[in-house]
Amino acid sequence: MIALREKRPSRRGFCLCCIGGAVTTAMGASLVPRPAFAEARGLVSLIKDSAAASPIVTHRLRNNISVLEGSGGSIAVLTGPDGKVLIDAGIAVSRPQLTGALADIGPEPVTHLINTHWHFDHTGGNAWLNTVGAQIIAQENTRKYLSEVQRVEDWDYNFLAQPPGGIPTEVFASEHSLKLNGASIVLKHYGRAHTDSDISVMFPEANVVHLADTFWNGIYPFIDYSTGGSIDGMIAASDANLAVTNEDTIIIAGHGKAVGTRVELLEFRNMLVAIRDNVAALKRQGRSRDETVAAKPTAAFDARFGNFLIDPAFFTRLVYEGV
Repeated sequence: MIALREKRPSRRGFCLCCIGGAVTTAMGASLVPRPAFAEARGLVSLIKDSAAASPIVTHRLRNNISVLEGSGGSIAVLTGPDGKVLIDAGIAVSRPQLTGALADIGPEPVTHLINTHWHFDHTGGNAWLNTVGAQIIAQENTRKYLSEVQRVEDWDYNFLAQPPGGIPTEVFASEHSLKLNGASIVLKHYGRAHTDSDISVMFPEANVVHLADTFWNGIYPFIDYSTGGSIDGMIAASDANLAVTNEDTIIIAGHGKAVGTRVELLEFRNMLVAIRDNVAALKRQGRSRDETVAAKPTAAFDARFGNFLIDPAFFTRLVYEGV
């Protein structure tokens, strides 16, 4: 979600990382037409406006786990006597809708919040959730990025550091485990993937896992090279995710279709590998980035994955930079 360097694509394609379910729901369709964002106003304002107006859709899973869709990335909620445990915080302007959706799930207070990575569509609600009692837990790189100004050149926008209440107070390097509401919660750091701050959140007894932005279900993903993202890391994360799931696992995606399956995860992984290999072959032949885009190395997958804001050309440019 950070600025792209000179060779990176335009701001048009960049916004999906920050929009997620909020814009999808606001537009009333699963596919958002790109011209809707070709406006003079800044994209950050458009994203926040969409999130402010979007209803929250609740998906009840199992073992007291639900998913809230409509404020940035998918938010998982575990309820029980220890209070509500949230996986990601959405966008701050969604507070009224999120407050209502959380109340509909149950009366428990919010006591814990886990950030899957630093991007503002997953951490924008940190500060207000902390004011209502949430202890914030994250990988150490998430705290680092949230503690500093992050400049997005393509948007001419500075994301300010989080206020003190929005900074995670409990951080870990590679792995961390919790026991809350009678459930085990296992947090694992991927290394370089969508960013270098990404984690997965596994609920072993329920066989539910939140993969956040290492899995974009049915759409091409954004890879944030400026904060440690990597196409090879995204593939490695997909392989790790496949290794800990089975056909009965409920898989929560960061964007796209919020509740997915292992079959969909495998399709996503195979798409990443095929396009990475296609783009790498063209680059080895000496093709420029524009020539590689013109060769359409994503063509076999565009009907399935290429109909959202990160279009085939933009995704090709992202992959080209990483091979």
